[in-house]
Amino acid sequence: MNLVHSYRMRTLPPFDGLVAFEAAARHRSMTLAAGELRLTQSAISHRLKKLEAFVGAPLFNRTGTGLAPTPAGISLLENIVRLLDDMASLRARFRAAARPANLKIGVGAALSHYWLARRLPGFAASNPDIGLELVVLESEAQMRAADVDVLILWLPKSTARSNSTQRLLFNERVFPVAAPRLVRRARPLSNPLKFAGLPIIHKGPFGRNDGAEWSWPVWFERLGIKTQVPEGMRFSSLSLALAAAIEGAGVVLARSLLVQDAMAERRLCRLLPPKWDMPSSKTHIIRWQAVLTGDKRVNRFANWIANEADRTSTDT
Repeated sequence: MNLVHSYRMRTLPPFDGLVAFEAAARHRSMTLAAGELRLTQSAISHRLKKLEAFVGAPLFNRTGTGLAPTPAGISLLENIVRLLDDMASLRARFRAAARPANLKIGVGAALSHYWLARRLPGFAASNPDIGLELVVLESEAQMRAADVDVLILWLPKSTARSNSTQRLLFNERVFPVAAPRLVRRARPLSNPLKFAGLPIIHKGPFGRNDGAEWSWPVWFERLGIKTQVPEGMRFSSLSLALAAAIEGAGVVLARSLLVQDAMAERRLCRLLPPKWDMPSSKTHIIRWQAVLTGDKRVNRFANWIANEADRTSTDT
């Protein structure tokens, strides 16, 4: 085939607009997208307008909790994720023949420390021919730049979809927990108003990118507590906040999967009955490089972690 004669001129979208749109959709905020891309909010807005003009439809609706993709935005986002994944995997395509036997997994600190790490020996025992290398990634920037084969991500449910390069894993519930010695008989409080007298642990600043389930003021209002939420201790990550809670520092809002083992081992206990649980607005997915689609190692690990998550979720 003559490539010159077969080539047809394409009308391409503005690439800077695609990058700005993906960042704004992920953060649900033009301000946070501007910070990540080191641009002004005005520049992000201008790039989004150019992209909307190209698409011929609005891409976002403004809501009380931030930006929400329109149907056109959701469709475009799914294609952009595939496009960016393909571009990010170019180096992997050239190195595929020399790829080492180990499968490199990128995962957040909380999920790694409190759930995944202690279950990996089970995978190794049933898959002795697959070596794993676990890399803890603390931030979204590290996630995007990581040179790994597989990522385990925690994403808003509105943007998480199963496709050829990723798979949904599990949903979680959010509820308060503490060390048993802080609660009489290590049982849920009979009167939720007693909650007000306990020390509180905060996970970072509550912002627009968090769901209401992580807001202590929301919990106090649900419980009918009229006093102001005490400042208490504040930690930059959930992993650190859970570690402090296990040591008896106070009550922390936690995800069901992360505290399942600690509750079973009586290192943590519930403060409220399950009827008070709030669903997490985010969900876990496993994502692999496009060049590894069909790779037996990836398929076996993805199947294993999905089955493990299903089993664990049934137990919680």
